[in-house]
Amino acid sequence: MRHLLIAGAASLACAGPLAAEGRPAQDRPDHNRIDLIRPDAPELAATGDHPVGVRAATFTDADRIDVIATGAEGTPPTADRVLEAEIWYPAAQGTPPGGTYDTILRDGVTPAVLTGAAARDADPAQGSFPLVILSHGYPGNRHLMSHLGENLASKGYVVVAADHPDSTYADQGAFASTLVNRAVDQRFLLDSMAGLDDDLAAVTDADRAAVVGYSMGGYGALIFGGAGLSQTAIARTEPAGYVPPQDLLGRLAAGSDDHAALVDPRVKAVIAIAPWGRQADFWDAEGLAGLEKPLMLVAGSADDVSEYDAIRQVFDQTTGTTRHLLTYQNANHNAAAPIPAPLEAWAFSDSLGRAPFDHYADPVWDTVRMNNILQHFSTAFLDQHLKGEDRAEYLDLVPDGADGVWSMGEDDQPDAAHSYWAGFPNRSATGLQFETRQAGE
Repeated sequence: MRHLLIAGAASLACAGPLAAEGRPAQDRPDHNRIDLIRPDAPELAATGDHPVGVRAATFTDADRIDVIATGAEGTPPTADRVLEAEIWYPAAQGTPPGGTYDTILRDGVTPAVLTGAAARDADPAQGSFPLVILSHGYPGNRHLMSHLGENLASKGYVVVAADHPDSTYADQGAFASTLVNRAVDQRFLLDSMAGLDDDLAAVTDADRAAVVGYSMGGYGALIFGGAGLSQTAIARTEPAGYVPPQDLLGRLAAGSDDHAALVDPRVKAVIAIAPWGRQADFWDAEGLAGLEKPLMLVAGSADDVSEYDAIRQVFDQTTGTTRHLLTYQNANHNAAAPIPAPLEAWAFSDSLGRAPFDHYADPVWDTVRMNNILQHFSTAFLDQHLKGEDRAEYLDLVPDGADGVWSMGEDDQPDAAHSYWAGFPNRSATGLQFETRQAGE
């Protein structure tokens, strides 16, 4: 494997609806903000002490099997697999905040501009910071969880998110490619970040790493974390989209040498948001028990894509580790991970045949609210496992938020009866569940 880092400034879009003051809407400081923190957000959602920098990167794996080009027989062909990425990082003190991201919507055509707190190509802060890999769904892109990238960087993490080829809005290809490549992409990103040779190399501690994956990113994160695939998944012959050629999926099978070589001791924790696969028997109990990294699962109880009951099976069967399950009651597959729907996504898309809005939003939950809750719990979980900080009070909770008791003494401090979720304002944990099981349970 080899990598090439290219740092460059994002180009500013120049087209868009005019704001009242005569400026294009995307040039306004409030246009499609990804960094909003609501007044009722839980404590650890708040932006951290570091200014945030961001830079573009390109990582190229020259030795990757081309799953789509592989036929039924013969040596599988290889091709350059190019991952376009964003890297967020703590920036030098005094860095002016603010910047934009050019992206496209779910329809693969419509441009949009996002606004955040990160300063493009800022100098990095001094220090050494753990690494977090963000991995989008199918389809998605590197900006889909940019709210979390910026938020974690402000708290002392280096965060990388890449466009996974054959799995983005612009190049969505055969599903078999994502099934085979996703966990391998995640490992490649870890290796590439560990091999940086610029000023980010000095601040990136790839030996303390975590993977955060959404949907197919969660599928990959579970595999990369140690949950090898079932023989049911490897041996199936239909549907066709689930059957990569020449047993390429077998490289991810539980108990295989290839899967054992993929799992990496540098990864200290895994967050899987709405992970796809258990509903289609891509894992069984034996395979899931092979995951020994600390795990946090995040799901909506109405998820009908990855299916909530199947995600609960993952929670039940990952008995090799301590794990948590954060549930947004009545939320669907979009729970927590996507950025708020860009304004451009509200309009009908001819290429998609509907407004792309539903790719980002949930019909019950406010997206900013869900993002803030994810930022809070991700901070607690990653601080605990990557930084060694004691965040137990935020992770040892009454399972149903509605059952917590808010009780304050005369000094306005929690008294013995108080059991409300740590960091949550009164009345703000309703609709949430947070369950924990220890290894062996």
